[in-house]
Amino acid sequence: MIRVRAEGHLIDSGLLRKILDQIIHAGGQFRIVDFKIGRTNDEISSAEIEIGGATAEANTELIERLLPLGAVPVNAGEACLAPAPADGVVPDEFYSTTNHPTDLRVGGRWLDVDHQRMDSVIVVSGDSAVCRKLRDVRAGERVVIGSAGIRVRPPSQERDRAHFGFMSNEISSERRVDHVAARLVSDIRFARDRGLGVVVVAGPVVVHTGGVGPMERLLQTGAVTALLAGNALAVHDIERALYNTSLGIDGDSGEAVVDGHRNHMRAINAIRREGGIAAAVKAGVLTRGIMHRAVLDRVPFVLAGSLRDDGPLPEVITDMNRAQEAYCEALVGAGVVLILSTMLHGIAVGNMIPSSVLTVCVDINPAVVTKLSDRGSSQTVGVVTDVGLFLDLLAKRLEGEPL
Repeated sequence: MIRVRAEGHLIDSGLLRKILDQIIHAGGQFRIVDFKIGRTNDEISSAEIEIGGATAEANTELIERLLPLGAVPVNAGEACLAPAPADGVVPDEFYSTTNHPTDLRVGGRWLDVDHQRMDSVIVVSGDSAVCRKLRDVRAGERVVIGSAGIRVRPPSQERDRAHFGFMSNEISSERRVDHVAARLVSDIRFARDRGLGVVVVAGPVVVHTGGVGPMERLLQTGAVTALLAGNALAVHDIERALYNTSLGIDGDSGEAVVDGHRNHMRAINAIRREGGIAAAVKAGVLTRGIMHRAVLDRVPFVLAGSLRDDGPLPEVITDMNRAQEAYCEALVGAGVVLILSTMLHGIAVGNMIPSSVLTVCVDINPAVVTKLSDRGSSQTVGVVTDVGLFLDLLAKRLEGEPL
């Protein structure tokens, strides 16, 4: 039998139930040796559990299942390290990271792992440990293998729910959207007061559902510290700004415009003629819209390309590795991430941020929110509603109140 220990708000967050479920699901056995329940708002609970499988291999599998839930062997030992055999190649036994804060025991002391993100490896150099994408590992660097000496700290539901108060992965179309917007404003303020960023990840549906005006107002409040999107959001926003159409549909009447299907290409051409979005704003060619507002209010934006892009716009990063790196850089220090009707960019961002970042996903399709949560971003709050309506409510609550 192996003894593991877990700490935190084990009951409030359901972590103890999840730990026991994993043991049973793996065909193992458990015996709770010690269990102390926190008796105040601030006091955490702790549990020591003896676990065992039928074989040594089964025990190893049990530990690997329980690590992401914060259950660590009492005798965790030292982390095992092995050199990378070549650039972009690691030993087969490498430890694959979660998005939860992680510690590593090296030389008798616990090290915080920096730049936490999921689906990465951990590279150790001297007294530092860092998550690294596989492609960025260099030959000879020491990589963590196995599961020894690793401590994962999953987020737990705090009893004091005043801040980041509705952090929950529930997905529902029955929430009062205005209540969710109000709580999100509170969380945005909490993040900004502590020097954390608020990053918006947006898809072109924002434009198609009438969300341009609310998004402009949201940018004007100063709440947003970075905007991440693809070519499509920028193109259709600029199309609307120049020709009052998106996908060739008139923004006022909702009717198809003759030859409107070519307007997005005309928009791309107009921006390319000026040399870029910022240059078009400076020249007076682009005088409204989300991208116009981002330039005026100096909100940094990153546009990542895809195979289906027309154009693309000059600012679009077509090298996927460079686009990932630019997204990651923009997400450093984020406290809140707001994903607006974009499944692919939303999942990509979910893979890049630690679970300590409050992530709110707004989409009319509940399957999009579910997919993001299923991919490991368990901190995601799902709001099933029209994104234009949600943005309008959020902007109204933020307007006129300095951050």
